[in-house]
Order: sequence, then C-alpha cells, then structure tokens
Amino acid sequence: VLKDIKKNFKRGNSLTKLIYINVGVFLIASILHVLSFLFMVNSLEFLNYFTLPASISYFIKKPWSIITYMFLHQSFIHLLFNMLWLYFGGQIFLSFFDNKKLISTYVLGGISGAVLFILSFNLFPVFATALPNAVALGASASVLAIIMAIATKSPNYSIRFLLIGNIKLKHIAIVSIVLDIMSIPQGNAGGHIAHLGGA
Repeated sequence: VLKDIKKNFKRGNSLTKLIYINVGVFLIASILHVLSFLFMVNSLEFLNYFTLPASISYFIKKPWSIITYMFLHQSFIHLLFNMLWLYFGGQIFLSFFDNKKLISTYVLGGISGAVLFILSFNLFPVFATALPNAVALGASASVLAIIMAIATKSPNYSIRFLLIGNIKLKHIAIVSIVLDIMSIPQGNAGGHIAHLGGA
C-alpha cells in the first residue's frame, strides 16, 4: 500500500500531491492524538506549533505557521469538504493553468487568508477578548483562492449539479463570498474572514 501511495504521489500532478499532503498531515495528527490520549500527554501543545495564531506577538514566535496552518484540519469532515472542493476546483483549474500555478494559487491564497485573519483580529474591537487564544487552521482559504481563480478566468463556465442543473462559476463564487460575509457574526468568524482573504 505504501509503495502504491508513493508511486501515485510521484506520478501525480500538483492537485494529487496537494490532496495527498493534506490527507497525510491529517493522518499523522490523528495518530499523534491517539498516542497522546493513551500516554496521557497533551497533543495540542505540539499541534499548536503549526496552527496560525491571531495574536501578532504569538505569530512572531512561529512565523512558519503562515504556511503550515493551511495543511492542518480539525476533523475528518473538515478535511473531507475541503478536499472535495479542492478536487472539484483543481480539476477545472488545471484545464486553464499549469501545475505550478495551482501550487502558487493554493499557497498565496492561504497566505492572503492568514494575513486578513491576523489583521481583522487585531483591528476590530469585537475580537479583543478572543485575540489571545484565536487560531486558524485548514485549507479553506487556499481552496477558495482556486475557486475564485477559475471563476475569474472563465466566469460563464457551467457545472452540472445533481437535482439543481447547470450553475455558472461566477454564481458559485458570488454565493461563496456572500455566505462568508453573512456568516461572520454567526460563529467561526476567523474562518470566514480567512476564506475572504483567500478569495
């Protein structure tokens, strides 16, 4: 199985590699969580080295987190939805752009999401009490950057959805942005703000 995974990773395109890395990081984090439970050790202390803190003073101590956070996921459902969106958007992206552009869009989208997340938590008074403990993790900002890139490149490109019919990329992009803006006061404000940064 490991040989097959290694072979697929080497032969795969950048989309395959991104999905493999995200899944691999999730599996490693999950195994560490199980081991920490069995040996009564706090695994969160280790994982916190890789999550993105909203606090600038904390971020300065671990600047690598601006990259590592976009490969971490909180739960299997979190990972699953992000990877489905990544696969769906990535396939279309690669029909317009090359593999290098997919990687750069993923990384730059994640960095943009991180910057807006940190700025928002340090500028808006509503986040003052949450600031010291607020962290971001997940590929959502990176994935949304890819969705927005293809919606900008070919806004009238139609995708057929079961039971719904054809929907244009520009409408998917607009709905995604509007939902994220409207969802900021409803919970997980940091996540929605990071999505908008990626977009």
